Amino acid sequence: MKDMSRATFFKLTGVALALTVIGSLIMVNINWMGLDGSTEKGTIETLLNVTIVLSTFVFSVVMTMLVYAVWKYRAKPGDESDGEPIHGNTKLEIIWTVVPTLIVVGLGVYSTIALNDIEAEAADSMEVDVTAQQFAWRFDYPEQGVTSNELHVPVGTQLDLHLTALDVLHSFWVPEWGIKRDLVPGSDLPGGDDIDNTVRVTPDVEGRYSVVCTELCGWGHATMRAAAVVESPDEFDAWAADQEKIPKDNVSTGAAGGNGAGVYNDQVTK
Repeated sequence: MKDMSRATFFKLTGVALALTVIGSLIMVNINWMGLDGSTEKGTIETLLNVTIVLSTFVFSVVMTMLVYAVWKYRAKPGDESDGEPIHGNTKLEIIWTVVPTLIVVGLGVYSTIALNDIEAEAADSMEVDVTAQQFAWRFDYPEQGVTSNELHVPVGTQLDLHLTALDVLHSFWVPEWGIKRDLVPGSDLPGGDDIDNTVRVTPDVEGRYSVVCTELCGWGHATMRAAAVVESPDEFDAWAADQEKIPKDNVSTGAAGGNGAGVYNDQVTK
């Protein structure tokens, strides 16, 4: 596009920027992630919005130049001649290499900062061992010494979740909390310490939510759900007092530790 005038360049730039602004305003005002149910959710949504704006900018530039090129260099009716031979534009190639690189590196740095922020450990976090198996969840509370197939937590308390799977890959996700992490088999075996199986989240809105498995784990994947109840500290203490004690041969890893998959199988099939 060596024959593009300076005026045309600025017009196209203005169109691309206008499309970026309009598209971004529309996209960031859509509630993509639903209710904010944790202190970490805001940081995640901000990262998402930044990514949306940058993606909208790239999309707008590409579409503006595509439409301009189709219109400017379209063949006239009846013109069946070969296209004009062209040579690569070094300056343009440098620009479309450097700009995306800066965007990707910038997002990488920002994502790292956001991740460090949401994974910062609080002084009063509560440990919960989360164990997944086709197609059920189990939650062990080593500090309270109880186990349950529902996740109950006191509002405003950071959860230190230790995740493990007994058979295949599963994935822990409560949509309103914004945190999602895979559960990997083998974290309870020798060498399993290398598996990053800990995730932190601080639910701050009372209510009843759903723990969802988002990793295709078999025929019953769609049914792998469990209740996640965020309640007051007094309600949590009363609930914990009524729960079963953690079995001696507990299979979950992390804070509670343990072994013996048969115990878990017996419990979830009853």
